[in-house]
Amino acid sequence: MSKEKIMITVEQTGSPIRRPADQKATLIGLGLRGIRSRKTLEDNPSTRGMIRKIQHLVKIVEDK
Repeated sequence: MSKEKIMITVEQTGSPIRRPADQKATLIGLGLRGIRSRKTLEDNPSTRGMIRKIQHLVKIVEDK
C-alpha cells in the first residue's frame, strides 16, 4: 500500500518585527518570507509544532 502524504497550506498573517529571534527563525524554517506568503508543507508533528509556536503570525489556509 502506498501512503498518500497529507499536505497543509500555511499563510503568514503577521510581521516578525519586534518578535523574539526564535519566532523569526521558525517563520524562516517554514519557508515564509513576508506577509501573505504561502507555503504548502507536509502535515506532520514537527510542522504542527512549528505552526503552534507562531500561531499568532500564521493561519492554516487549506488542509488536504
